[in-house]
Amino acid sequence: MRDRLAKALERPVTRNAIMGVILFNAVLLGMETSGSIMAEAGPLILMLDKLCLAIFVAEIAAKLVAYRLSFFRSGWNIFDFAIVGISLVPGAQTLSVLRALRILRLLRVISVAPRLRRVVEGFITALPGMGSVFLLMGMIFYIGAVMATKLFGDAFPDWFGTLGLSAYSLFQVMTLESWSMGIVRPVMEVFPYAWAFFVPFIMVTTFAVVNLLVGLIVNSMQDAHHEEDVQRTDAYRDEVLSRLAAIEARLSGSDAAPEARLQDESARKIAYDRP
Repeated sequence: MRDRLAKALERPVTRNAIMGVILFNAVLLGMETSGSIMAEAGPLILMLDKLCLAIFVAEIAAKLVAYRLSFFRSGWNIFDFAIVGISLVPGAQTLSVLRALRILRLLRVISVAPRLRRVVEGFITALPGMGSVFLLMGMIFYIGAVMATKLFGDAFPDWFGTLGLSAYSLFQVMTLESWSMGIVRPVMEVFPYAWAFFVPFIMVTTFAVVNLLVGLIVNSMQDAHHEEDVQRTDAYRDEVLSRLAAIEARLSGSDAAPEARLQDESARKIAYDRP
């Protein structure tokens, strides 16, 4: 019973159906933000939302029955359990924060879709290396914020008056959002050589450190794809070997004297070919 239930849950049809329910539920939650739509079809939308939640709960319950304690050995199963559990918290339909968290059900698409799962796994694999890069970025920002506060704080207190304001302004400069006309050029009108501070800061943070983060993530994605290809190749090789073993066993057990049969067939062929 458990094995059949587990196989049914792992079928592509089941996964696709759950993904369809997740996407449909996400559309319903988006429709709830429209006052005009809720005024016309509010009860129907709420009923369909509860039906989707019931399907999610039934799926989690079926997995618990099929996998039992091994259900919690998978991080993706725990993720699904937590996402669905948020919607079952008492008061989730009344508290605005908990109502807003219902949209997190859309994240279950990640656990259902293998390709999205690989992207997240690659990102998680890159986190240790990203931690070192973030530490380096934090040091650069702290040094830059201290220097900017001392250099430009008196003339531009709204941007560089405190350490926090300087860090935020430098973050805006790093993202290249209105950095030239919005911040740097006004500062250069008072401090003509301010470019000597901002240009190296942009070169180091935007073009070096940020691209280093991107490189780490891309490398982790490639490693995840390579590992999956290796696993797929190993599985295919094992399947081929098992089939060859089955064919060999069938041939060895089908006839007790295969050589005698071949000799008899050869003799009959020779006799037939004689004039």
